[in-house]
Amino acid sequence: MKFIRLLLGKLILLLNAVFSPKPQQRAHDDQRRINKELESMALYQFESCPFCVKVRRAAKKMNLPLETVDAKQPDNEQTLLNGGGKRKVPCLRIENKSGEVTWMYESNDIIQYLEKRFA
Repeated sequence: MKFIRLLLGKLILLLNAVFSPKPQQRAHDDQRRINKELESMALYQFESCPFCVKVRRAAKKMNLPLETVDAKQPDNEQTLLNGGGKRKVPCLRIENKSGEVTWMYESNDIIQYLEKRFA
């Protein structure tokens, strides 16, 4: 079973690389503003998780250079557990201006949030 999961993960990454979406183009000032806003966000993910790939593809299509955090690393996993409450990916960590942190799970919810906020 572990071999099949590894093989499928590599296949997902290969297909993602081959059929990578083209990023949305925007004015330089708009992109700079968005990049600044994204500094308060991080996507906790596993590299070959299909739902994580889905979020990364959507972010790339929207030209959102999200910071990605490997949730398999022990320190990152502990941060995810302490902050979000569960070891589930993808998870978007959002810190607002007052320092309050929200942990958003579910790929469709994350994509919808990003589309609403940045598209």
